[in-house]
Amino acid sequence: MVQSKIDFSNTEVAFHLKTDAELERAYFLFKMIANEPLVRIGTAATNFALKTHLPVEGLIRATVFDHFCGGVSAEDCMPKIDQMFRSGVYSVLDYSVEGKQEETQFDLILEQMCTLVDFADEKAAMPFAVFKPTAVGRFDIYKKISASIPLSDEELSEWKRIQERFHHICRYGQEKNIAILVDAEESWIQKAADDLLLDMMRTYNKDKVVVYNTLQAYRWDRLDYLKHLHQIAKKEGFKLGFKLVRGAYMEKERERAERKNYSSPICNTKADTDIQFDDCLTYMLNNLDDTSVFLGTHNERSTHLALNLMTQLGVNIDDPRIWFGQLFGMSDHISFNLANAKYNVAKYLPFGPVRDVMPYLIRRAEENTSVAGQTNRELLLIKQEKKRRKT
Repeated sequence: MVQSKIDFSNTEVAFHLKTDAELERAYFLFKMIANEPLVRIGTAATNFALKTHLPVEGLIRATVFDHFCGGVSAEDCMPKIDQMFRSGVYSVLDYSVEGKQEETQFDLILEQMCTLVDFADEKAAMPFAVFKPTAVGRFDIYKKISASIPLSDEELSEWKRIQERFHHICRYGQEKNIAILVDAEESWIQKAADDLLLDMMRTYNKDKVVVYNTLQAYRWDRLDYLKHLHQIAKKEGFKLGFKLVRGAYMEKERERAERKNYSSPICNTKADTDIQFDDCLTYMLNNLDDTSVFLGTHNERSTHLALNLMTQLGVNIDDPRIWFGQLFGMSDHISFNLANAKYNVAKYLPFGPVRDVMPYLIRRAEENTSVAGQTNRELLLIKQEKKRRKT
């Protein structure tokens, strides 16, 4: 494959917003993350410290939190949002509080989402809002529906409230012209979310794409699922929106499939996942009349593939149907070099109280540890930039 002309090794562009001290902190963090035993020990120690209320939040805030998160509140994130926007990178504020399972919490998240949509409506730097299905509904309800287990009357009322929360958020996004990204969940609850989001797309994606579901390409069935939905959308006259990612629950998915003795939904190899991702990407870019795509990838090769396809198809580099996205604190060499070339780029910017965001931060560390190439690439680029600044 001929690579696009974007140079992802340009560290001057990639790290131009980082001070020398921030660059040193990034190097230290990725060096730690590259050490799997250290990540395990650090995770256990952090969990213990938080559970026993040891005064560690300040240390966490000054290190891993500030590198991977925008702040403790939406307002707290504003300096980073404004700073990135001046360099052409948009922000997607992600309220990364996990594990809540009470109705009152779900209603609070609904209020938080509407506040974030209002916040985005007032900021050109924020074209999207995002939430997870389990942020507005109980895990076990999605699980039962996905497995076609009948619900009790009480559970049916609970499911109706979940549907109403989805409608409320998507309708509000449509009114404010803010697109809504909905993150993926584990495969054994994803079917309920998929079916619900198909209804959201039918309702809110008639004229333009407001609602984006997430496709996890490490699932071997996602290209077929995408093609199936495309046929439905063409027949019924609405548009599809998808965030495309490789996936976030691989070890958990395989372990559960083995324990419960069913066929794993996950591709057998990393190479198979890459093929699935690129095939989904190619299909969507070839069907932009019906589909908008948010490419959530830290993979340079897949990004080059997207850029080449856009060129071959005669698609403008700033076409609003195509966005590239990376997580804050990672893959700045992709984000800022794309933005420098005027492509549509957004950083996922997690925020929330330090204690509540720790599960997210721990998952980031564990995922980086399991993808050695990602961490090594970060370290290599940081070293190159440190050397460049000294010469």
